[in-house]
Amino acid sequence: MIIMSENLSEFIRKLSEVYDPDSENSFVSLYINRAVDKKFIDRRIKACESILKKDELKNFTNTVKDILDILRKNTGDNIAIFASHKHNFLKYIPLHIKVENLMIVDSSPYLRPLARLQDEWESFTLLLINSNYAKIFSVSMGKVEHTKKLSADIMNKHKKGGWSQARFNRLRRGAIHAFFSEVGEALQKRADERIILAGPGQAKLQFRKMLPKNLKDNVVDIIDIDIDDKVELVKKSKHIISEKEELKSQGAVKLLKAEILKDGLVAYGIKETLDAAKNGQVELLLVEKNYVPRGWICENCQIVKEGIQRTCPCCGKKTSEVDIIEEILEFAERTDADVEFTDDKELANLGHVGAILRFK
Repeated sequence: MIIMSENLSEFIRKLSEVYDPDSENSFVSLYINRAVDKKFIDRRIKACESILKKDELKNFTNTVKDILDILRKNTGDNIAIFASHKHNFLKYIPLHIKVENLMIVDSSPYLRPLARLQDEWESFTLLLINSNYAKIFSVSMGKVEHTKKLSADIMNKHKKGGWSQARFNRLRRGAIHAFFSEVGEALQKRADERIILAGPGQAKLQFRKMLPKNLKDNVVDIIDIDIDDKVELVKKSKHIISEKEELKSQGAVKLLKAEILKDGLVAYGIKETLDAAKNGQVELLLVEKNYVPRGWICENCQIVKEGIQRTCPCCGKKTSEVDIIEEILEFAERTDADVEFTDDKELANLGHVGAILRFK
């Protein structure tokens, strides 16, 4: 059993590597919002139990017991659980944003909702700062956590007599610079995330000027706000990141179109994109948000194709119906490809899915 505290990208990648080639119904994936439709799980359990037979039914029953045990131990409304009693496999992640209720029984964990949440709720760092006070927040999957607080005793007024005004100003600037350096060092620990700077006055702008290039390049916005207005700050920050994500999505579609026009490193449509993902060619995968085409897989030949096919044309064995976008996602995640979900109509016209490739 693993209680998830690791990086979400790493968590999804590990899930993408889990697969049972001998059974199409080994794993149960549950996305649940317990504040909505409290009888959802009972209905899905009964429906699945009415279909599964023998060993698969036994595994499902035991797996559901493991899942219900996790639910009893977790008080939050939203959670995603991936389990297989047969494989002694149980991973889960509490979520701080609402999810749509879903229970999937398949040969591997169902990743699409989690991958979409990761894309739409990208982690970022929020720094609230003035000349003598700073607070660093980590915002991940909708949850805001305070990670570090720093402060310094900075002189604000010059007393008559003693030091000259020039000397006082010089000492004060030096103290502020030392404080900003300390804050910058703390921020380096989150150097792989986008950063929003916030606070009153000019301090946040001065702080940005002295940041090293790697951190300065990650600053996506600067908010002018009172040092104590943390509720409004978090609200504004989430809105900014949401807007940036939309622009990023539009940029990805624009890049895909440009590569198509010059016959570059690109694949689009289900077949081409699936083949590229299977071959490890995908650098960036683009998926239409709500597109769910029917597909099939032959567990014996490992052939995956769009449409409906009851028996494999190669070996003659029975095939299984699959979410073909899920299959593409799993291949992409295993090879550390970036994934971008979009509702851009131009992607729909190109076959609902596409990819920027590493190589041809």
